[in-house]
Amino acid sequence: MAREKQAEAAEAEGAAERSYREQLDYLNPIAQPLASRKLTPAKHKQIRRGVKEVQKFINKGEKGIMVLAGDTLPIDVYCHIPIMCEDRSLPYAYVPSKADLGAAAGSKRPTCVIMIKPHEEYQETYDECLEEVEALPLPL
Repeated sequence: MAREKQAEAAEAEGAAERSYREQLDYLNPIAQPLASRKLTPAKHKQIRRGVKEVQKFINKGEKGIMVLAGDTLPIDVYCHIPIMCEDRSLPYAYVPSKADLGAAAGSKRPTCVIMIKPHEEYQETYDECLEEVEALPLPL
């Protein structure tokens, strides 16, 4: 019984650790602009995670970089977030995997959206990421 569970866990880990190229195969059609591979694994302390929480803080006027997972289904769950970002001039980008996004946010569970808030502890890195996200081409 224990060996079966270990085998299942190993298979789950192998499935979760797909290459960046393999993750691109599962993107939604609205996943534009897509962050570069360099920007994908972002670990920070000042993070809002999940659609409800991110939406609440966008409505409150909080600033930050939105990162959305490109493999979230159904799309209806979070398709309003990019529109909210554009209305408030907030930068956003997509990454291929919600599992990687959740892990980067410090969670064991996948998440489809996070907001990375600016903080003096990592302001230099935040500014670099902000420049790269703002340089990404916007969807038509």
